[in-house]
Amino acid sequence: MKIFPAIDIKGGKCVRLLKGDFDKSTEYKKSPKDQAKEFSDQGFHDLHIVDLDGALKGEPVNGKLIEEICKATQMRIQIGGGIRSIDHINKLINIGVDRVVLGTVAVEDVKFLENVCAKFKNKIAVALDVRDGFIALKGWKEQTKILASDFLMKIKDIGVSRIIYTDIERDGTLTRPNLPETLKFAKLVFNKIPVVVSGGVGSINDIVAVKKLEGDLEGVIVGKAMYDGRLSQHNIVNLLT
Repeated sequence: MKIFPAIDIKGGKCVRLLKGDFDKSTEYKKSPKDQAKEFSDQGFHDLHIVDLDGALKGEPVNGKLIEEICKATQMRIQIGGGIRSIDHINKLINIGVDRVVLGTVAVEDVKFLENVCAKFKNKIAVALDVRDGFIALKGWKEQTKILASDFLMKIKDIGVSRIIYTDIERDGTLTRPNLPETLKFAKLVFNKIPVVVSGGVGSINDIVAVKKLEGDLEGVIVGKAMYDGRLSQHNIVNLLT
């Protein structure tokens, strides 16, 4: 199982949002680079980064900072937020990013998604941010009527390397991940696309629950609970495989 500590970047700082609301954010003291180095020193091998500024602008904003993080750590870094073009993807891979996470553009332009999956094999992940089963786009501000399960059927055979399934209503709430819905979703692409669960982790018990499902889920993203000291990094790292 992979455990992805999360760094959300807004205004060059680490923040956490509540249910995807940019007006309900908590800012943390450590810089994104220092926080990434701390995660690396603690023994984590994977890191999930969201360029929130990029998500709002529609193009990556914090590229220089991402490059500094890549150089400062040996972690496998996946990055999303405002990535809309082949040029954006090229630049991120060239600075050392392991996976490029597409959200809005993947949903709005499946042909583009298919093309980049072929061009950048095993490098393209898709983030599906979901409210009540329906996908939200553009930094979670635009709610669609597209069922996440229907969209999954469109992309299951085009070479997506990973899907991050976020229940927006759980994100930042510390009220447990939505494992039943995520598991149901993951079983639709069993043995085709690994699925990572995101949103709601509040205790070590939540991570243990994901660990028990590691045959169905690739891993879990952990954010606010780590920043707020609700989780022991030592205990979390011991669950890594």
